[in-house]
Amino acid sequence: MKRRDKYIIAEMNTILELEHERTYRQAEDYKVSDDAFAEEEAEAVVKFEDGFLEQRQEIRKHDLSLSDLEYMYTGSLFYRFLLAKGGMMIHSSAVVVDGYAYLFSADSGTGKSTHTQLWLKHFGERAYILNDDKPAIRKIGDEWFAYGTPWSGKTDMNVNTKVKLGAIVFLERSEENFIEEAESEWIIPKVIAQTTRKLKAVENLDYLLATLEKLIAEVPVYRFGCNISDEAVVTSYEAVRRV
Repeated sequence: MKRRDKYIIAEMNTILELEHERTYRQAEDYKVSDDAFAEEEAEAVVKFEDGFLEQRQEIRKHDLSLSDLEYMYTGSLFYRFLLAKGGMMIHSSAVVVDGYAYLFSADSGTGKSTHTQLWLKHFGERAYILNDDKPAIRKIGDEWFAYGTPWSGKTDMNVNTKVKLGAIVFLERSEENFIEEAESEWIIPKVIAQTTRKLKAVENLDYLLATLEKLIAEVPVYRFGCNISDEAVVTSYEAVRRV
């Protein structure tokens, strides 16, 4: 039995019309009352045709449950609506310290979540994880913000809040810690590799590139080589800190 509930995610009026519980459970903190906005004010309607998930499961030979598949595909579908609003998602772990969000992005298994956990240990109550897999970012007025979203990967760590975006950091393993501000030619393929790749329509890629052009002109982006140490936290924080 499908449910149809209302949510506000990354400041977007969103309707989820789904069959399975996982996405609803993940999105509970984003749910709003039925009178929070009118149906015609919805900016994202996330739903699938009957049989879609079963077809995906068969075609791609997924061993994921239908509930987990729905969770995965709802994130991709929401992202397309977000692109049209000048926002984007980056596969990253977003840690907040002193009111700014710092996004650490890398290929799976590189250690981005391990690094942000070190930030929590180093900064204690000053720090928390905004989203551990797919935070959203948007420019509102003259400022860029990062948002928690329900799509937070295996750890399920996310907070429904909006935080000023401090920096984006692309992490790689290194025996010695170093960090440097990156050039746009280096940044663009890195971002594209860590965002939703199958955007379906050409206009979605156009939206992404337009947002990316503004982003890299206005938000500092870094290349960061690090090991697993407190020194790595200090190295990155001292470079990216906004306060």
